[in-house]
Amino acid sequence: MTDFDYDLFVIGGGSGGIRASRIASSLGARVAIAESRYLGGTCVNVGCIPKKLFSYAAHYSDDFEDARGYGWNITDLNISWQTLLENKNKEISRLNNIYKGICDSNNVSVLTGTAYITGPNSVLINDEQITAKYLLIATGGWPWVPEYEGCENVITSNEVFSLETLPKRLLVVGGGYIAVEFASIFSRLGCETTLSYRGDALLNGFDHEIRQFVTNEIGKELTISLNSNISKIVNNNNDLRVIFQSGAELDVDLVVSATGRKPLTLGLGLENVGVEQSENGAVKVNSSFQTSEPSIYAIGDVIDRVALTPVALAEGQIVARHLFDGDTVRMGYENIPTAVFCHPNVATVGLTEQQAMLEGLNIRVFTSSFKELRHTLTGRDQLTMIKIIVDSETDKVIGLHMVGSDAGELVQGFTVAMNAGATKADFDRTIGIHPTSAEEFVTLRQSRSGIANSDMN
Repeated sequence: MTDFDYDLFVIGGGSGGIRASRIASSLGARVAIAESRYLGGTCVNVGCIPKKLFSYAAHYSDDFEDARGYGWNITDLNISWQTLLENKNKEISRLNNIYKGICDSNNVSVLTGTAYITGPNSVLINDEQITAKYLLIATGGWPWVPEYEGCENVITSNEVFSLETLPKRLLVVGGGYIAVEFASIFSRLGCETTLSYRGDALLNGFDHEIRQFVTNEIGKELTISLNSNISKIVNNNNDLRVIFQSGAELDVDLVVSATGRKPLTLGLGLENVGVEQSENGAVKVNSSFQTSEPSIYAIGDVIDRVALTPVALAEGQIVARHLFDGDTVRMGYENIPTAVFCHPNVATVGLTEQQAMLEGLNIRVFTSSFKELRHTLTGRDQLTMIKIIVDSETDKVIGLHMVGSDAGELVQGFTVAMNAGATKADFDRTIGIHPTSAEEFVTLRQSRSGIANSDMN
């Protein structure tokens, strides 16, 4: 290894890249990491963390309103957007410093700049040629905006976190995690919010029944326009007129395009080493995260498998242990839980009903929808839904889904049970905590057979 400047050179200082760097260094490797923007990557700077902080802020709107049903007299409520931004920025800065500290304390050299791959074992950064036995690509993803007349007038999720003022009228375009979350957040912060999506139910890829339910629930608080596509946007002194393909028009102050993300590989120099990519630019890897060039590996959103921070962390650790400790552990992608921090929250783990049917499984489906106890006094028209999918042959719980308050917190715990092989009988003999929403998961008794349907987009 001494023939190279480093044993491992990591391109991308996000969660996955930093985890790989730290583990590799702890195993005796000489490691450097290059980051062109901000340590912590998307999640820390323009993703999970600031978005969750904004979601907390939005929740207070409901909480203050709901408090009246419990006798609290709360008046003259308003939000200081500047205070929220300043406090958010302080927290992000703190996390940036923590990531820098992790690198420093683990003897990982941090290089600020854009790394360009020049060969199987070399990169160019800040006009300096650096060599390494292994290269690890962990550059993540970047927001993608479809092209249409006036698309230059939109912003993406990256810019949302630094808006100078709150818009009075807002259009969010998209139907995935980011779009649904921001529409929920800004509607609670007092913006007149419209959510436009090309499909007929939000959150494509989720269980169809859950999609219909959450679309209905979110639609109680903001305007949802389904089967909708933008034709063009006309900018008249920053007043935006959005014209849809249907002929409908909408005047807003801001358009947030949350129409997806693509792997960030442009300008990386992959053409110099013949690393294979998929049509959307994602780096192709094998089960060890090795690319078509044996000395180059890739993890995280840039390989476009499961775009979640905890997944990138796990992948980074696996690569480091494989390269410098001979570990042969493979990444498992089964039963990875995920949550959408909209209002109400959505969380899921395991198979959807449709996936189970496509796999030819004989399943039983248990569902329940109800009003949380707290809302019997608030008067809020918000329902919770839970759903369990059981393999009839083994009695194992193979899918668990929830729409409701703190869904992510609840589903995380049930994920442990599912990974341990929990059966419906295990759920049935578990005593619930009363009164909670969580107890509903262990009291479900009525089931139906699976339904393999739907062309929802």
